[in-house]
Amino acid sequence: MLTKLINLFHLDPPKVLVIGFAAIICIGMLLLHLPIATVDGHGLHWIDALFTSTSATCVTGLVVVDTGTTFTTFGQIVILALIQVGGLGFMTFATLFALLTRKRISLRERLLLQESLNQVSIEGIVRLAKMILIFTAVIELAGALLLSVRFAFDMPLGKAIYFGFFHSISNFNNAGFDLMGHFNSLTGYVEDPLVSLTICALVILGGIGFLVMSELYNYRHAKRLSLHSKVVLSTTGLLVFGGTLLIFILEYNNAKTLEPLSMLGKFLGSLYQSVAARTDGSNTLPIGDLRQSTLFVIILLMFIGASPGSTGGGIKTTTFATLIGAVVAQIKGKEDVIFFRQRILPNMIYKSLTVTMSALFLVIVVTMILTITETGTSFLQVLFETTSAFGTVGLSMGITPHLTLFGKCLISLTMFIGRVGTLTIAFALAQRKQKEYFRYPKGKIMIG
Repeated sequence: MLTKLINLFHLDPPKVLVIGFAAIICIGMLLLHLPIATVDGHGLHWIDALFTSTSATCVTGLVVVDTGTTFTTFGQIVILALIQVGGLGFMTFATLFALLTRKRISLRERLLLQESLNQVSIEGIVRLAKMILIFTAVIELAGALLLSVRFAFDMPLGKAIYFGFFHSISNFNNAGFDLMGHFNSLTGYVEDPLVSLTICALVILGGIGFLVMSELYNYRHAKRLSLHSKVVLSTTGLLVFGGTLLIFILEYNNAKTLEPLSMLGKFLGSLYQSVAARTDGSNTLPIGDLRQSTLFVIILLMFIGASPGSTGGGIKTTTFATLIGAVVAQIKGKEDVIFFRQRILPNMIYKSLTVTMSALFLVIVVTMILTITETGTSFLQVLFETTSAFGTVGLSMGITPHLTLFGKCLISLTMFIGRVGTLTIAFALAQRKQKEYFRYPKGKIMIG
């Protein structure tokens, strides 16, 4: 059915991806506008419903209303469904349906899967989709069981299981929606090792990418990892460790964040915020009380984001690593960027630069506009909000519920571009280049 519609309108994969996500957002908006979706029985305002649906589908986590106290069970399940579909991609679920009905997956659908999963080839794409579904089910179930056990000490068993599944799915998909109420997120569990470490594990697994997870799973047989997986794992490790260390140092004596906590609590709070800043919208430390230096560190982490083929956003770890490698190579006077004794092709460096500059341009423009429209907010608050929206992170300094109508629409658009636009750009850059039949003469300009 999907292939027939694609052929009918002559849509290429990037357009299908954009239209598909937009359609899911619209369906979510309609459902969240229904009276049965909210506790007061009036349903969300159209703009708030659009914002919430966009945030859930784009696995961001920014909210204009409190999820735990505003929505009924129906509304919360709608949000959870949007998170799951948005995190894994609607084409992954279409593949699941095709596999269950024993329907043959066409070449066009494989191409759509390729873009949805941000892969460079369709070879083994259906097998990867199967692995994604299996990994997702196992990891989310394990996370739900661990969280349910812990929540059972604080609430009735049925509610604990429901909370466990909701937060497991939300955090594995790097969405960060929570049900704790009153915009408190998980600050009540800042010193709880089970909750903090479980969610950190869910966020990291969801953020490294399904291809990396697949290679890690098969490592016991293959005994090797691809260059992509090595770069993702090493960059992720460095960012998590570096972020944790900086947050720990900068917030150590902050009476509103780490100072009142035990040494274990200080470490868990720093680790959690470092991990969550990369892709996830939940928090155990009050974001609005963090020092400006810490907030700037988090902005950098949010801009970098997760890894390709994952549930997270940002420019991606491999893009960041490639640019850093290019800078180091240039400083050392080397022509090639070398990772793990392998040379990175020049076109990869150009692609990384294009993605980064496009993202930077978007963040700058949106921030500049919001500083004009959102009176009463500081520049740092607006920059933080914009970067969080682009990186589909979901952390906020508290200004989201107070955005103007225009501000909500602009942040919604930024979340949509952050989730879909970067994938589309990456896919477009991966297309075969047109052969150039002539080249212009070389020219020189002064740099630096």
